[in-house]
Amino acid sequence: MASSADLTLAMVAGEASGDLLAGQMLSGLRLMLAEARIHGIGGPAMAEHGFVSDYPMDKLAVRGLFEVISYYRELKHFRDELRDQLLEEKPAVFIGVDAPDFNLDLELALKQAGIPTMHFVSPSIWAWRRGRIKKIARAVDHMLVIFPFEEAIYKKAGIPVTYVGHPLAEVIPMDPEQDAARDALGLDRAGRVVTILPGSRMSELKYNARIFVETAAQLVKRDPGIRFIIPMAGELQRAYFEQLIDRPELKTLPLTITTGNSHTAIAACDAALVASGTATLEVALFKKPMVISYRMNPASWHVLRLMAYQPWVGLPNIMAREFLVPELLQDRATPSSLASALWAQISNDQNRQRLRRRFVDLHHDLMRNTASQSAHAVMELLSRSGKL
Repeated sequence: MASSADLTLAMVAGEASGDLLAGQMLSGLRLMLAEARIHGIGGPAMAEHGFVSDYPMDKLAVRGLFEVISYYRELKHFRDELRDQLLEEKPAVFIGVDAPDFNLDLELALKQAGIPTMHFVSPSIWAWRRGRIKKIARAVDHMLVIFPFEEAIYKKAGIPVTYVGHPLAEVIPMDPEQDAARDALGLDRAGRVVTILPGSRMSELKYNARIFVETAAQLVKRDPGIRFIIPMAGELQRAYFEQLIDRPELKTLPLTITTGNSHTAIAACDAALVASGTATLEVALFKKPMVISYRMNPASWHVLRLMAYQPWVGLPNIMAREFLVPELLQDRATPSSLASALWAQISNDQNRQRLRRRFVDLHHDLMRNTASQSAHAVMELLSRSGKL
């Protein structure tokens, strides 16, 4: 039986949301494997728990079918280099965190070489590309899923699975303090505030930023006292965003752009305009009305639309199995239509109360102590494979 100091674990997280998930896992795992070497690709949340990132995480942050194709050769070379390194090293377990297009091929090669593999966060097989579950079965020894409806899918396919809840449900308070958030951002407690979340990837900013800010201009016509908070994932994204909206007619808008502080920005708002993705779940957990929108490369959109199995793209709507909040996607995402939908979310108090009740229920459904559950699943896999 190996001691903690003798173990090496490898992990790959591909973007900020994966870094958060992996950080939660590591917070529980370090209680059990305090001295293990844990390395690979990750971000600051993972580094807080002694994770060593061998490569920059932003290399993997590419989204959209055709955008990925343009980076394919570089990504493949990068993955092959990492694969060869791990095949030589033979870590006790490899844990891929989200980033399925990158991680599943890597996991397949490692599993075939006898290295135990775990994948944390199910690809959206319930939304599109359902056939990927066959590849997952070949590549993954154990799945960790973050939504309750996913567990049955993997059990039916004969793939070992653990529902660990969503770590955001533990990070975000059940009853967020709006006044404190506004004070922290220097905002008037009384006025209307809309938080704009156009995405963290450069490709998302490219397609969403200007439309979202033009939506803000439309809302100012309805309420000159309205204010907007726009948190950016980092300085690079902020500089790119500011360049995209550098137009005379937008410079006078009451925008407050921050670097980071996304949770404070969401807590402070009356409603949010949010790009489809994890941020939609964050807004729901903050019990805020929202309009979900997304624009992307037209060719990618055409293919994904044909592959979709259900009518929803936003996580709150997917979990509820109904349109709790509006979704305006691609060509429907115009400044006028987004502004009208947002105004309805801001001004309808009855709807706000209804959404709050539904989002409280959703919050309870997702609370499962992710750090402990995921860490125990890793330990069980290590034990089953004879590494402990």
